[in-house]
Amino acid sequence: MTPGVQRSTMDRMKVLIADKFQSWGLDRLRGVGCELVCEPGSQGPALVEAISRTACDVLIVRGTKVSADALRASPNLGLVIRAGAGFDTIDVSAASKCSVFVANCPGRNAAAVAELTIGLMLALDRRIVDATLDLRNGVWNKKDYSEARGLKGRRLAIIGTGQIGRLVIQRALALEMEVVAWSRSLSAAAADALGVCRAESLLEAASGCDVLSVHLASTAQTHRCIDGRVFEVLADGAFFINTSRGDLVDYDALLYAIKQKRLRVGLDVFESEPASATARIADRIVQSGGCVYATPHIGASTEQAQDAIAEEAVRIVRRYLETGEVLNCVNRCARSPAGWVLLVRHLNRPGVLAHVLNAISLANINVEEMQNVICEGAESACAQIALDGSLTAAQLADLGRGNAHILGLSQKPILAGA
Repeated sequence: MTPGVQRSTMDRMKVLIADKFQSWGLDRLRGVGCELVCEPGSQGPALVEAISRTACDVLIVRGTKVSADALRASPNLGLVIRAGAGFDTIDVSAASKCSVFVANCPGRNAAAVAELTIGLMLALDRRIVDATLDLRNGVWNKKDYSEARGLKGRRLAIIGTGQIGRLVIQRALALEMEVVAWSRSLSAAAADALGVCRAESLLEAASGCDVLSVHLASTAQTHRCIDGRVFEVLADGAFFINTSRGDLVDYDALLYAIKQKRLRVGLDVFESEPASATARIADRIVQSGGCVYATPHIGASTEQAQDAIAEEAVRIVRRYLETGEVLNCVNRCARSPAGWVLLVRHLNRPGVLAHVLNAISLANINVEEMQNVICEGAESACAQIALDGSLTAAQLADLGRGNAHILGLSQKPILAGA
């Protein structure tokens, strides 16, 4: 069990909620002992001021951007929770530098995003938006809108087979589409289990497909990975759908493909999105004159999804409050630089670990990670201390003799891959 977190008050963790949050979720947070400050709409300097003023321990956001200045605004801030899956609105690098953990709520909105993806696909095929607008303007144009191709038997390429991608696959198979999929982690066995053809590369998946749907996370490796080469190999008149992240796409190449290959496009995310929930926007793809249907980044915005996300956010806060553990942590080091582990069996008495840590410090060795497991009855414990170097035999001997409550010491190297 990791040590409990330091709190801004003796017994209540202060949580700042800077976006809308389910009322029942607020009640649950209060019920587990949190002091809540709800200031939805706090952005930019206002968010920095709110964090500083409240000296919060935990910050919960949805779409609000969290800058380096915001992360440094409270000396108590130890955790930022993104009430959603993506966390590109949070400066994770800055958070890591100032020892603030970042957690998200992955998969809780997957069904909602998958549903919108299928909705855009159907809307593009039947041109539902255009037909509705014509009818609202008094135009009956059954001749043109009767020329849909239909989705049955069409080749759908899924790029990214995480939870959302897999749910889109399930729904597309129910529509009797032929599905080919690609992701870096998709194995042949996994593709067989999903009932799809596995492509060796993104380009192979896109080649000749009728519909291309993107479901990748936003990373340095995926930035603008949907580029001119991808659009070039799509079938003429194909559908392109993006309900993941805007920065995955080369928009110059997409604009060219809309005009040259008559692509139909369904978007829920954009190259530049307003920071607030309501604003003016002039997106060049939407205004391209092609068949482009778009929604204002609402893929995860169903009641079912938001309830599930709120439940997960409450679970994260509760675990952090009770144990200090951060569930779904996105900026925990995958592997520490520790090369050795020191095991200290000791009586559960004050001063034992202080003695051990002081000896390690005097040896100019850094503690990378530490866990102290209490044995049943709470009479004894075993500390597991990961170090970036090893103590000498003489230092180990001195360490053992220096405190009468130490029962035994052992040191061993950490094997690569362990």
